[in-house]
Amino acid sequence: MTEPTEQDIRERAHRLWEQAGRPEGRDEEFWNAAEQELRNEDRSNTLRTPDTL
Repeated sequence: MTEPTEQDIRERAHRLWEQAGRPEGRDEEFWNAAEQELRNEDRSNTLRTPDTL
């Protein structure tokens, strides 16, 4: 399992911030949400197994 990069988190946080209407003063909230989403995606990808080898 790989850790999300700072750039990945920054891009996801920016997207979440824009979707929320660009509210001020909630940088840390969006950063944490983005980081958690990326970690959850990574975890779900490692749990999947290929249908064929």
